[in-house]
Amino acid sequence: MGKNKLIRFAENETFGNIFQPSFSEVFGIDYHMKGKWHAEYFKNSNPIVIELGCGKGEYTVGMARVNPDKNYIGFDIKGARLWRGAKTAVEENLGNVAFIRNRIENILSFFEPGEVSEIWITFPDPQLKSARALKRLTSSRFLNRYKQLLKPGGVVHLKTDSQELHEYTKSVLEHNSLKVNYCTNDLYNSNLSNPFLSIKTFYEQQFLEQSKTITYLNFELNRVDPIQEPPSEE
Repeated sequence: MGKNKLIRFAENETFGNIFQPSFSEVFGIDYHMKGKWHAEYFKNSNPIVIELGCGKGEYTVGMARVNPDKNYIGFDIKGARLWRGAKTAVEENLGNVAFIRNRIENILSFFEPGEVSEIWITFPDPQLKSARALKRLTSSRFLNRYKQLLKPGGVVHLKTDSQELHEYTKSVLEHNSLKVNYCTNDLYNSNLSNPFLSIKTFYEQQFLEQSKTITYLNFELNRVDPIQEPPSEE
């Protein structure tokens, strides 16, 4: 393990805005902060927005800067990456930011039903091989988890450079008759105007320099029955 990683891991332990529970603290059981984010961490009742696979936390921090009247939680397994976002939030005194270091598969251990208002998924691994479809963060496997923690009318945002992931997600939504609020396969040539969509991470800047097109989906999980995979993906 590199020296820089060890330094970052050690500094992470000093940050009050990063939560790093062990496997035994969340596997099959509730984390102690579940249902308590408003009261015990943010100290307000503002809506909670989470970013999944947040990496260095650039998007999480960017959204927190844009809107101080919402609370933002970045979720990722890589502690050395989270260090950057956590440190920036501390340096800028952003009290509406937190980070969780854990696997997204365990997300139900962290939030009560209805505790989350929005979910952002920005530039995730598209997992293009069909055999890995259920590893996609917009697969039925994950959407059924998100559905449990989102409040009624809560939305999911998917921003990606992968046209394949964009089309796959559209097929899941259509197959399950889920409500789509916005959909574009070319975000920066669309008529959508939203300051959150203008936030660009280091990697997105690279994608744009490579002339990649950025796609965007905004949808709701308005289905009582379990969400299913499209037949072509089963």
